[in-house]
Parts: sequence; structure tokens; C-alpha cells
Amino acid sequence: MAILFSPEEFAKLKDLMIYFNCALRDITTRIDILLEDFRNFQHKDPVEHIKTRIKSPESIAGKLARLNYDITAKNARDKLYDIAGLRIICPYARDIYYIADVLRLQPDLNVTTEKDYISRPKPSGYRSYHMIIDVPVYFTRETYKIPVEVQLRTQAMDFWATLEHSVRYKYQEPGKIPKRISDELAACADRIAELDEKMFEIHDEVFKIKTV
Repeated sequence: MAILFSPEEFAKLKDLMIYFNCALRDITTRIDILLEDFRNFQHKDPVEHIKTRIKSPESIAGKLARLNYDITAKNARDKLYDIAGLRIICPYARDIYYIADVLRLQPDLNVTTEKDYISRPKPSGYRSYHMIIDVPVYFTRETYKIPVEVQLRTQAMDFWATLEHSVRYKYQEPGKIPKRISDELAACADRIAELDEKMFEIHDEVFKIKTV
């Protein structure tokens, strides 16, 4: 049976989601402006594309329940930090750290949490760089700091994560995934990391030849 907000709390959540949508639009616009800078003035392209998402009310309610919180809009606002999400896909793993540095330098953005699953992958093999960033949303009477989860990955990391997510969804929870499949996924993640590094080395070598 699906876990849902009560009608009263759902009405409050609808108002709250306006803030999250605004915060996501704000940081997406910032990234778009940075891309214009990279491509036109710095002649580099450290971002391939971006993806955005807002959790559905059902997903928010389900996560609150899993964390043993009451299903209220206030708890959604105070306890969850991934309602709004931005995924940045970079050509190479080293670009990820560059983009993370650029985001930290934005004076009105506040990075509250960072998790580096690239240099320290999860046991499953999952690799990505996670940031929780408080984004200021300016309204006429008040400014709100809204958390947005930013994930930075290469295309190969993103492909692996999508496959791993579909496997977890099929088996419902990690502990039920057959060991053979878990081992294969972890081995694939290691090979992807090696491929990412090798591709960067080739790119770097070609770039140096062009600039000689």
C-alpha cells in the first residue's frame, strides 16, 4: 500500500515544492551561464550535459517513512536534502573536481555536505561526487535557503549507476541481489574507472600535441 501525505499536509507540500522548483531552476541557470563562459571564453568543455529532477510526493512520503519520520511537509523540508536534484555529466573524472571547485566559489552558494565516492567508491562499486548546496531563493519579502543535491559523474559512471539502480529495483534491496551479479557490477565499475582514466590520458596527450 502506497504511503501518502494527508490532504492537509499535501496542500502544505505543494507550496513547499514551489521553493524547491525555484532553487533547482536557479542553480541550473547558473550552470548554463558557466557553460557559456567555458565554451566561449575559456575554450574548454568540462560538462557534457545536465539532468534535473524533483522527487514526487509519493517518493518523499516513502523516504520519510523509511527514516521513521512523520509524513509532514515540515519534515520534508527539515529532514530531506535530496528533494531537488541536479546531475552534472562530465567528459572526464578530473573535470568533476574542477566543476565542484567552481561551484564552491559562487559567493552566495553554501556547500553543506560533500561526499567523494570517486576516490572512495562504495563497496558496490558506485562512483560519483555528491554535494548538498543551499541555494538562495529570493522572493519579494524573504530569502529562503533551499538544499539541492548535486551529483557529478562521467558518462560511464552514469551508465553504471543506471544499470545498478535497475538491478536494485528488481531485487528490492541490495542484500537480495545474487552475489554473482554484485561481483560482476563491482568488477565493471573498476574497469569503467580504468577506462575513464585512460581516456583522459589519451585526451591530454592529443591536447599537448595540438598546442606544441
